[in-house]
Amino acid sequence: MRRWQAALRLLGVGWYVATSILLGVLGGLWLDNKFNTKPLFVIAGLILGIIVAGYGVYQMFLPLIRNKQNKEDG
Repeated sequence: MRRWQAALRLLGVGWYVATSILLGVLGGLWLDNKFNTKPLFVIAGLILGIIVAGYGVYQMFLPLIRNKQNKEDG
């Protein structure tokens, strides 16, 4: 059962990363079309999406990292 939990967690992380980056790019495209500033906001949205994805992945894996450290200490 533990393998399924790990697989589902990784699947969720993948979807989170893809969604964060895609929403950043799509938001940038929309802003670029609205203000005619291509590719300024697409690049900004991509960078923002990558930052949000990285932070989210860190937050998702933080409990696993802490749990492993607690097992090694105790």
